[in-house]
Amino acid sequence: MKKLFASLFLTVLCLGQALYAQTAYPTKTVRLMVGANAGGGTDIIARMLAEKMTDSMKGTFVVENKPGASNTIAADLTAKAQPDGHTLLVATNTGQAIAPHLIKLSFDPMKDLTPIGLVVVVPNVLVVGSSVPANNVKELIALMKAKPSEFKYASSGIGSTQHIAGEAFDLAAGVKSIHIPYKGSAQAHMDIISGNVQIMFDTTSSAMSQIKAGKFKPLAITTAQRSNELPQVPTMSEAGIPGFEMTTWYGVFVTTGTPTDVVTKLQNELAKIIKLPEVQNKLKGLGGEPGNISIEQFSQLNRQEFERFGKLIKQANIKMD
Repeated sequence: MKKLFASLFLTVLCLGQALYAQTAYPTKTVRLMVGANAGGGTDIIARMLAEKMTDSMKGTFVVENKPGASNTIAADLTAKAQPDGHTLLVATNTGQAIAPHLIKLSFDPMKDLTPIGLVVVVPNVLVVGSSVPANNVKELIALMKAKPSEFKYASSGIGSTQHIAGEAFDLAAGVKSIHIPYKGSAQAHMDIISGNVQIMFDTTSSAMSQIKAGKFKPLAITTAQRSNELPQVPTMSEAGIPGFEMTTWYGVFVTTGTPTDVVTKLQNELAKIIKLPEVQNKLKGLGGEPGNISIEQFSQLNRQEFERFGKLIKQANIKMD
């Protein structure tokens, strides 16, 4: 009888602990890791999420910027964090799908990071500094051919979507430009504005403020359709480079091994936050399409992008500078 009571006591205790674990999250500050500097598109989105999660989940969510290595420093820290849901990664396809094919990593982004949800998909936009005497893609190509290897294009890091887009543009247009990688878009913007660098395939979420301020001239959008936020800007196909498409997606991941109930709670909360009218307006204002796919579809997208960019990098023979 004593053994029976002891067994029942342990069962009730375990159930109580399980129930407590389900209702206690978060029990401490949750870090949203960002692989780029403050001011860039990823940072803007992460800070918006941190604010909304703090309100909806009754905890403290803060952004930590860990720029460098094509966003993989933040991903590495998340992959190796305690699997309790208190370290999240606001990732892009730069770190998830491109960098793993160019950089030797000490973690597996497909296995060590669990998808929480897609936040937004944004097009890249080809921009030049206001001092560049080109008002469309054809004029830019003509300038670049007249001055071979004198034009520089910026990116938020080696292996970023901006880097891949720049290399693809050189091949498609028959020109040659010099790649200047930065630790984030914000630093690159300063050099474009000053004229030290002329070109960038930046995300609309990052470049929009500079475009609105007249400091960047947008020449083309890298999606099949025009952007609702930049309806006057042609697509690359319309500008004379057919089939040229490049988008950047932003999603949230958590350390693999995090308890299922915590993962589910995070997935559900993120899905609710993305549907908030003010969040929808914010994401659309950045030129993006808010995430409206299931977690299964996002997981599939994550895998497909990993495979697609792997093939593209191999075909184009893109390597670390």
